[in-house]
Amino acid sequence: MGVATLLLGKSMGLRVVGLSRSQAKGEKLKELGADAVFSPEDRDLRNKVLTAIAPNRVDLAVDNIGGPLFQQVIAMLGYGGKISVVGRSGGPVPEFNTGTLFFRRNRIGGVAVHDYTAAEAQVVWKEIVRRLAEAGRHPVVDGVFPFEEVKAAFARLAEGPMGKVLVRVAG
Repeated sequence: MGVATLLLGKSMGLRVVGLSRSQAKGEKLKELGADAVFSPEDRDLRNKVLTAIAPNRVDLAVDNIGGPLFQQVIAMLGYGGKISVVGRSGGPVPEFNTGTLFFRRNRIGGVAVHDYTAAEAQVVWKEIVRRLAEAGRHPVVDGVFPFEEVKAAFARLAEGPMGKVLVRVAG
């Protein structure tokens, strides 16, 4: 999700800050165009991100992790900033001061792929591919597995690869 967000953001001309616990993946994010990359475990994360994008603040955050980091992401949002929640592999979000949302007119929205019909998903996918092509980019693929090896594909996915793990369906 993070690589796709990075590529799409860059194709739209945005400054993109990435987060990665892995130094190797952080370097790859920079190669793919991230303007800055930080570790989400850094105790000074908020200050480092805000310094990197100064004098601005975060306009849009795509959060596919959630958990305790969510509060820091909200604190980085500027006036009218938005956070798009795509997942919560980091666990539940601890309590936070909802006043931080309305004082700066911030918004939290969820994203669920199943909300799209097949036709709507095709329209969106074609727009994403068009934007990436115009920027000379394409989705990053970690590996392609034949359908008969779907268990191996899921095992690879569990390893946390950088890029998509695809399953080829015959026909």
